[in-house]
Amino acid sequence: MEENKIRINKYIAEAGICSRREADKLIAKGAVAINGKTASMGDRAGSKDKVTVSGKLIEGKNKKVVLAFYKPLGITCTEKDKFAEKTILEYVKYPIRVTYAGRLDRDSEGLILLTNDGELIQKLMKGSAGHEKEYVVKAKKELTDSFLEGMAKGVYLKELGQTTRPCKVERTGKYTFRIILTQGLNRQIRRMCRELGNEAVSIKRVRIMNIQLGKLPYGKWREVSGSELEKLYKGVGLKHAASNGDFE
Repeated sequence: MEENKIRINKYIAEAGICSRREADKLIAKGAVAINGKTASMGDRAGSKDKVTVSGKLIEGKNKKVVLAFYKPLGITCTEKDKFAEKTILEYVKYPIRVTYAGRLDRDSEGLILLTNDGELIQKLMKGSAGHEKEYVVKAKKELTDSFLEGMAKGVYLKELGQTTRPCKVERTGKYTFRIILTQGLNRQIRRMCRELGNEAVSIKRVRIMNIQLGKLPYGKWREVSGSELEKLYKGVGLKHAASNGDFE
């Protein structure tokens, strides 16, 4: 059966390159080609076609992308905010339109996942799923055993009217500790520390499920692929990604 193709301007827009109107301008300038032939208005393309814009091959709308991004301090996890100094999507200039799967507050740094897979975003942000997220925290006051035990046991947050889930906490220094959460309440670690009489001076997320921040440079991102991507999808109960980035 012949593949159902779509108009070339829609194909380009759904690949996250630009809007349909901008795509029309690129087509009019002769910057778009389908299988090596300059495209015209009204031409159609499908997943088996090779579409280039200014000589660069683009992926179709079914291409699923997951990025591991080292979010710097001061970057806001929102798509649009007139009060934000810089939003995450203004910072990450990627050829395919992606958005964040989970948040990290403006004053925290570290790992955040970006993707164009809406189903994956929903799975990752589902609080009841209990996906692990690991953080390295520096506190203002010297850590006490009772503070660490309190963090691990769960803390009642008055502002939110709920108690945090029990979690894993490990002392790493006089003022520093690692914590593994399985929920994502608003500014959770900062609120927990405050309730127990301390203050989180710095927070860095170093892991989301099986995805590690590792040696990823500050402010940079990388594509998640291969077995690492397959394990992520398996962990949220979705069909895993094939090695070429498309889905089975």
